[in-house]
Amino acid sequence: MKKAGTIAMIPARMGSTRLAMKNLALVAGKPMIYYAIKAAKDSRVFDRIVVNSESDVFARIAKRYGVDFYKRPEQWAGSTVKSDFVVYDFISNNPCDMVAWVNPTSPLQQADEVRRAVEHFKKEKLDSMITVKDEQVHCVYRGKPVNFDIKKVFAQTQDLLPVQPFVYSVMMWKSDIFRSEFEKRGRAFFCGKTGYFPVSKLSAVIIKRQEDLMLADYLLKSLSRGAAYRVRYDKLAVKGRRG
Repeated sequence: MKKAGTIAMIPARMGSTRLAMKNLALVAGKPMIYYAIKAAKDSRVFDRIVVNSESDVFARIAKRYGVDFYKRPEQWAGSTVKSDFVVYDFISNNPCDMVAWVNPTSPLQQADEVRRAVEHFKKEKLDSMITVKDEQVHCVYRGKPVNFDIKKVFAQTQDLLPVQPFVYSVMMWKSDIFRSEFEKRGRAFFCGKTGYFPVSKLSAVIIKRQEDLMLADYLLKSLSRGAAYRVRYDKLAVKGRRG
């Protein structure tokens, strides 16, 4: 197989312990995996887009939306299989310079953000990267303050250094660096020069359970109407300010 430049790898296991067959669950009338495929295609930064699954159901899905399919071996399809093994198996069978894991669990992520994430990876000459969200909120870890001082006046949230929980909507690696690290240490998610790319609150809506699916469904239906959002105020309050 000819070596590609940059591949978008869209993982799609059939099994899911928290939400059954979540990648096929309908969100605003389309299967959840559709949104990852569309964002990857519309970003126009990938040489190949490949759905990675152990199930032939997703081969038909990939064909429907005009992308490639890689049938993952059953041994890498279980709920306890670590992501390092999934990536290693994929790049071993799909030669490329770089691989981006475009996650269908973030169906609200837009193509422009996928493009900017890939561009950031290349511009910063990273070897591995994971998307995060900036949260300006007081945080503790094991009972100790993370980004504020309890011996000082209570800080306003806008003055806090943001914490950055992982979003996982896009994760990316240089294939040679990943492969070398994995073969040496048996893990490679954080290999070489690692960076982080902040994404929007919409992208940070991650589908793990039914209530997450409901939220994404409502948001996508609202966004699909196309009308720009405008802040509105209580008429009585506005009238009082003008009077």
